[in-house]
Amino acid sequence: MTTLALLHTSPVHVPVFDALRDEDAPGLELRHLVDEQLLSRARELGPDAVAEAVRAVLTDAVAQGADAVLCTCSTIGAVAEAAAASLGVPVLRVDRPMASAAVALGHRIAVVAALASTLEPTAALIREESDARTPATAPEHGDQPPALATGPGAQRRARGADADIPAPPGHAAIPAPPGHVGPAHPPSSEHAPAPAHAPAAVRATASSPVLRLVLADRAWQHFEAGDPRAYHDEIARTVDALCDVDVVVLAQASMAPAAALTTLGVPVLASPRLGLRAAADLARSYGAHRTGPRQAQVPKA
Repeated sequence: MTTLALLHTSPVHVPVFDALRDEDAPGLELRHLVDEQLLSRARELGPDAVAEAVRAVLTDAVAQGADAVLCTCSTIGAVAEAAAASLGVPVLRVDRPMASAAVALGHRIAVVAALASTLEPTAALIREESDARTPATAPEHGDQPPALATGPGAQRRARGADADIPAPPGHAAIPAPPGHVGPAHPPSSEHAPAPAHAPAAVRATASSPVLRLVLADRAWQHFEAGDPRAYHDEIARTVDALCDVDVVVLAQASMAPAAALTTLGVPVLASPRLGLRAAADLARSYGAHRTGPRQAQVPKA
């Protein structure tokens, strides 16, 4: 059986991904790894401070037979992906497929988060996906297993550059035109101002997306209090206050239900379903080429 390990920093994600697996990837075995301290330490000291701890957790998951790993925490997603080379299996951060979809859907992208520590990692990922978009090439054939690298190029080969972009709840599916791997809208040089109530940062060049970083600063207290409805309502209010954007990205997996509550009129993307689908494909592709027991590589001193 194909096995996907999921690294979470909150137990609330376990039933969410179990339900998505039942809908989109029945038969896929999920192994949930929950470590709330990873996020606490990353928020206090920075993601690099937990790199070794993340590597240790994922190394154990590989030793237990995982065919791929999905990290559901955007704050530590980059350090999780960086561990792939020594693990010997693909590692995917949950928000990478969402970032790729956002770049395909529009030039003016709003990144909304409930934690400030998530904003810049998500923005950096969107820039990375934007920079990596190149003309589609014919798929490669042969008996070689998929590359273990989990950067944007490898991920796009794994999931197919021209695949339909799954729609979040409340939005119609938007198929990518054949051969299209660039922004769905012509690049615009307009820099729309951020709402007065929200801190924002914008970086753009003639070819890069215009990013607006928005902190839903009153939302996280509801998450910590165990009130998901108030949490998602506050996120939806933040999204609906935006203007002059082509697409909105909900930077944290826990924010996903808020997408269905918004009335903004542009695509509002969430990461869990997109991430699980892509990770399931990676696990199946890599698992099909695996023979015998697998052991994570030990980095040389």
